[in-house]
Amino acid sequence: MTKQDFKYKVFSLSALIFPMIARMLSSNSNAEDAIQEIMIKLWNKRKQLDKHPNIKGFVILTARNYCLDILRKKTVLLEDSTATLKIIKSPNEHTALEWKELNTIIDEILTTLPEQQKEVFIMRDLDGYEFDEIAAALQIKIEHVRVLLSRARKQISITLEKTYSYERGKY
Repeated sequence: MTKQDFKYKVFSLSALIFPMIARMLSSNSNAEDAIQEIMIKLWNKRKQLDKHPNIKGFVILTARNYCLDILRKKTVLLEDSTATLKIIKSPNEHTALEWKELNTIIDEILTTLPEQQKEVFIMRDLDGYEFDEIAAALQIKIEHVRVLLSRARKQISITLEKTYSYERGKY
């Protein structure tokens, strides 16, 4: 793989993996450092990468594994991803508190989900990854990604419905 091919096929994916890395490492500056390290690792493997059938998936998998290694070394829990986990923003100042409360409730729900469901939900609905990219990163089948996402969304929906029904006195 030439330098130009690497820039086009691999380095261009930096913007794609940045949100996931920033979320996992809870810091934009740590994410920038991590991307540099990941790109160096990928550059050193460029000959094998050229023959890989799914370069995009391999880059995402490499980034995820790198972050997990960092987290294991620092013994930081993956639940510390709340810094960039703001799902809904309010366009109106008067309802900002309600939206903040909703974000808190969704964040609490995410901590109760099984780890794979949580990870698939975050990668798909918050980071915007495609099913094949998530499957490659987690090393599971696309069908399994769809099932995990469906279960996560269903659990979040049920819990939100219970929470809001209870608050309105309908529970």
